[in-house]
Amino acid sequence: MKNNSYQRSVTLNSTNEVVGTAYERLNVFKRYLNLGMVNDSLAAENAKLKSKLLSLTTVDTAKDVKVIDTLTNQDYTYLAAKVIKNSITLRNNIMTINKGSIDGIKAGMAVIAPQKGVVGFIRDVSEHLATIQSLLHKDTKISVTLKKNNALGSLVWGDGNFDIKKAFIKEVPNHIKMYVGDTIVTSGFASFPKGILVGRISKPNVATNDNFLSGELNLFTDFSTLQYVYVVKYKKAEEQKALEGIVKPNE
Repeated sequence: MKNNSYQRSVTLNSTNEVVGTAYERLNVFKRYLNLGMVNDSLAAENAKLKSKLLSLTTVDTAKDVKVIDTLTNQDYTYLAAKVIKNSITLRNNIMTINKGSIDGIKAGMAVIAPQKGVVGFIRDVSEHLATIQSLLHKDTKISVTLKKNNALGSLVWGDGNFDIKKAFIKEVPNHIKMYVGDTIVTSGFASFPKGILVGRISKPNVATNDNFLSGELNLFTDFSTLQYVYVVKYKKAEEQKALEGIVKPNE
């Protein structure tokens, strides 16, 4: 009887150990799955937050609106500003906003539209105001890509067409084919976050004399009704500028 009791005790303890190990592994697996769900949830919430920000039709600039992208190491912060002056009929168009150096605005910062689309770059800054070199300017050039395949190109405006609703993508490798309706977004190089909507191709695959292709696109930004903008603060801008300044052109 004692031997039987001992054997039952050993068997029970062994069974409990096996079951306990199995439950422990199951819990680890569940935690792993939950971690994935949490990450997916954070990504969805982040996208939702950014979408909500960029879909605002009115912005309260009395209180700074800042959205930090926690999924990209908080590289970008969006600062709301009101457009107090805007030109759209010139060859080189400039606009003025009601935020300046006191708000952390610096020359070279990217500017995007509240709904969707690119606006330009910060040009000159005073304490309380700043000017924007609009996309509708001969010297504005923005790195963009075709959303479908990440093929690089350069966004410019006014190349023989001064329509404020149209622009051109240039320097696209000639083996890349563009089609009507293809979406153009920012590449993520320089000051603009990656994936900001720019426009859709309306006239694709115009051959140039330098083995590249060009295309005309319809812009998402409506410059004629622009009342508010978001200035994009890129936290690593100064670090990147200093690092790239070490390398000399054609070195």
